Amino acid sequence: MSTYLVTGAAGFIGSSLSRKLIDQGHKVVTIDNLSTGTKENLPDGIEFFFGDCADSGIYKVLPEYKYDAIFHIAGQSSGEISFDDPIYDVKTNTESTLLLLQFALQRKCSRLVYASTMSVYGEHLDNPVSEEAICQPKSFYGVGKLASEHYLRIYEEYGINTTSLRLFNVYGPGQNLVNQRQGMVSIFLAQLLNQGSIHVKGSGDRFRDFIYIDDVVEAFIGCLKNAKSHNEIINVGTGIQTSVDVLIHNLLEVSKVKIPIKFSGNTSGDIHGIYADVNKFHSLLGINKYTSINEGLEKTLKWATRLN
Repeated sequence: MSTYLVTGAAGFIGSSLSRKLIDQGHKVVTIDNLSTGTKENLPDGIEFFFGDCADSGIYKVLPEYKYDAIFHIAGQSSGEISFDDPIYDVKTNTESTLLLLQFALQRKCSRLVYASTMSVYGEHLDNPVSEEAICQPKSFYGVGKLASEHYLRIYEEYGINTTSLRLFNVYGPGQNLVNQRQGMVSIFLAQLLNQGSIHVKGSGDRFRDFIYIDDVVEAFIGCLKNAKSHNEIINVGTGIQTSVDVLIHNLLEVSKVKIPIKFSGNTSGDIHGIYADVNKFHSLLGINKYTSINEGLEKTLKWATRLN
């Protein structure tokens, strides 16, 4: 049995990863301030500490275990919301990373896996974007995440093996259906279920790379299994372009409803399109199978319908 610190286990991705690790027989400790997650999301058996990862005091109360790895997933994760309070964004997404790196050194934990984002890239329309592409983020959120990647790179010199997983558009059961400013699938699904119409900010020909939550959890687990992922930056996506129009069409198809679609307005820091070059994902983590968009939407819809 191994012991892991997973930040943000009351949230979407953190809860899914923690549940998987606990199911595998491991001990999991988490820090979460419940700003976007809920206690109900915490898996049974987890050791929960209420607090903020950007607060140095929280690390003094954590159990003095030998942590085999740290997964840093907590943080503000919306490009749009980052424009509301850029100072808070840098605290939750960048200062927290520095504090965790210092904690790793103090506890002699030599492995840290970081939930980064495709938002570090900015606009890349023509080809799948590789990890070597120039990063020009268009949101404060993307800037803070990119800064964290650089801090991780520097701490590699102190003996911490890090991996930054640049997550593309993650969706699936457990996603926050209340927050209408984060998560394209969850926004449209919540509108479909609760409003009887879908409001799209921006054009329907914008495109993204949507990846199902179970595939993302496998990526995090894969970082533990494969030393080739040490000190690497890896895209976590499918390599498939899906436009907003196609996403909505598929969502209406699996839900078997017909509702009006309205296009108006735009979103601060939004990009027209991006999708992943997944060669490193395949070669370093050995992951080359994905949940199809229709299968993922069907599973997400079943989960969301039970909630309603």
